[in-house]
This record gives sequence, structure tokens and C-alpha cells, in this order.
Amino acid sequence: MKQLLMKSFVVVALAIPALLNAQNLKGLNIIMTSPDAQTQMMGMVLATMTLKKHQKEVTITLCGPAGALAVKGEKSALVKRPGGAKAVSPKMALKGLIKAGAHVALCPLYLPNAGKDASVLLPGITIAKPPLVAKKLINADYNNISF
Repeated sequence: MKQLLMKSFVVVALAIPALLNAQNLKGLNIIMTSPDAQTQMMGMVLATMTLKKHQKEVTITLCGPAGALAVKGEKSALVKRPGGAKAVSPKMALKGLIKAGAHVALCPLYLPNAGKDASVLLPGITIAKPPLVAKKLINADYNNISF
């Protein structure tokens, strides 16, 4: 019994600072590289929850295969949602996030390596500036996740 109480105390002692810190966070940085539509969609879902439910900033940096989400005319697979809700694509969700105020940037290596230029970008997407991305990633006021 003492061991159970001690373990419970440790869990609570570790959880309380994390919960208190979440309230003080400014937002969420998402680095998205996966080519998988379901993985991309989960990142979009968490970004949406962060932006709309928690009123926190969201910054998404698209790199590698996920960079295709930023390009006009590139296809993005539909992903079925639980409960029979209408299927949506990560690209559709990304456009909604941009309209809701998310900051979306494309890795500066993507376009030259895809043989494209900035004219192919969806409205609201910029080219990432590595010093600014790095500054936000090391800022303790933001949580970072990668998909």
C-alpha cells in the first residue's frame, strides 16, 4: 500500500508541472515530413485542436515528402474519420488551418529539389527561414512534435 501511495505521489508530482506549463505555452510547432496521409492528418487534427480548442498558436513546417501538401495541383489522399464523418485530405485540413490562422512554411530545400519555384505554393504558405524555425523550436514557450 505504501508503495502504491508513493508511486501515485510521484506521478502527481510529475504531472502537475506539465499541466500548469501547458496553460502557459504560447503554442505548438509541428514539423511534418511523412508521406503517409493518415500520419499527416493526425498532425492536422492536433493542430486544429491546439488552434481552435486551446486558442494557442500553431506553426507547421512542411519538409521532404510532406512538402507536396504546399503545392497547387498535388493530390492528397482522403482519410476516413471516425463515426462516419465526411472524409477529408490533409491538404484540405491544411487549407482550413491556414484560414484559421496557422502559420505554414515550406522547407527551403523542397522547391529547388522538386524543380519548382514559389509560384506553385498554395496561398498562405511561405518559404521557411531556418533561423526563425530554429528559434521557435528552442523556445520553451512552444511544444514541438514531428509527423
